[in-house]
Amino acid sequence: MHRYLSAGALALLAASAAHCETLSLSPDSPRWDLQGRAEVAQYKGRKTIFLDGGAAAVKDFTMRDGVVDVDVITPATRGFFGIQFRVADDGANGEWVYLRQHKSGLPDAMQYTPVLGTGLNWQIYNGPGFTGEIDIPRDEWFHVRLVVTGAQAKLYVKDMTKPALVMGDLKSGVQNGEVALAALTGAVHFANFEVRTTPDAPWQRQPPPMPAGTIVKWSISPAFDALKRNLEHAPTPAEQEAMRWQDVEAEPPGFVVLYRYREAPHPRVTFANDWSKRLDPQPGMQVLYARTTIDSDRDQVKRLEIGYSDDVSVFLNGRILYRGRSAQNFRDPGFLGIVNADNDAVYLPLKKGRNELMLAVSELGGGWGFICRLADVDDRSWLI
Repeated sequence: MHRYLSAGALALLAASAAHCETLSLSPDSPRWDLQGRAEVAQYKGRKTIFLDGGAAAVKDFTMRDGVVDVDVITPATRGFFGIQFRVADDGANGEWVYLRQHKSGLPDAMQYTPVLGTGLNWQIYNGPGFTGEIDIPRDEWFHVRLVVTGAQAKLYVKDMTKPALVMGDLKSGVQNGEVALAALTGAVHFANFEVRTTPDAPWQRQPPPMPAGTIVKWSISPAFDALKRNLEHAPTPAEQEAMRWQDVEAEPPGFVVLYRYREAPHPRVTFANDWSKRLDPQPGMQVLYARTTIDSDRDQVKRLEIGYSDDVSVFLNGRILYRGRSAQNFRDPGFLGIVNADNDAVYLPLKKGRNELMLAVSELGGGWGFICRLADVDDRSWLI
């Protein structure tokens, strides 16, 4: 039996084909916009784009769905390099998947993170779909391929038959944007670059489930200079009344990702390279308040499971119950500050009726946000 496409279907196929584009760019192509420490170089007999704290963006080109292929070699023992894609026109939002030379063979040797408001969110987005193990060759050429399809992407490293990292739910929300090679730090060379657009796939997100007990609805305040606030005291009712509050909702599996709503601070953290300075004030640290209401049918204690970045105070009905810091390098020199609901637990003495839970969440870098879940407590000895 012969099958014939309708005129409408043929028109759609023709339109899709017309929008497909393939670019094969040599390192010295005028289509590259070299930014930061980026230059055309020679390395091991090949002409390359050299990056070390720089980027090479493809001019006059945007991509929704497509395939990026490139050869890579890095002599550095430490660094972060990879592919930025769907970068918005303002440069403030997009997607980035990168490899860490110093993490070769470890569970976070590669990572996908959305860039939100010029802030990276690697502390929030971790685990399956975000981080993965891979061996990164030292000073040897290898191939990297990125395949972007709708709200998902796959990264292939060395082996083009099996993805090394499957990104099941791209988070930035940007559906079309620029493509760039980037290296935050660490010398890396790129060659044999090609990008090919493909027909748009349906946009179908695949978020994880929202666990039971997750606190979803919050209101957040404007951001303030954290050093000008007393973070052991909740704002007074008059102060709260003067603040402009914004209603937000946690995204599965419960994160409130604050870079979606507030500008990312970029202070120079003194204890990043000197652990002895971890208790020093950190100029540039920002704080905002997040509040929600818990209605309880009786006097009881609930366990609040909480993860946060980078610093938190927990208030219940105006009283402080907990204060902690979970910033990178703070708890020990190798501490990463990864956000997870299992990070800490606070026990909330709820009264019958309406209770106000408030957080003061401060940020230094790496992802500003928190996650909160309520769980029952079996032990009722607190009533005695």
